[in-house]
Amino acid sequence: MRFIQTISYTTAKPEEMRAIAERFQQENPAAPGLVSVKLLKARDGDNAYLLIAEFESHELGMENSARPETDAFAKQMAALADSGPEYGNYDLMQEFNP
Repeated sequence: MRFIQTISYTTAKPEEMRAIAERFQQENPAAPGLVSVKLLKARDGDNAYLLIAEFESHELGMENSARPETDAFAKQMAALADSGPEYGNYDLMQEFNP
């Protein structure tokens, strides 16, 4: 079953946050089981963002979370966040792709 992890946060430094994410992605292109990553900006919240990472399974998502590179990335993100990060873990139950 596919697994989704969300990370919500606010930041007044979105460009610095994006630069960290892009650097992480370039340095770690083959994260175990990673299917996709999406970064969303809230239209109705000042400086509010949501990162959505989809993995092939919960086990692979947790394996990725335990990697030292992922931990370092999370700490860099937290340093730039005004609030958060807040994590959510979800099993993908149904998906529609019209």
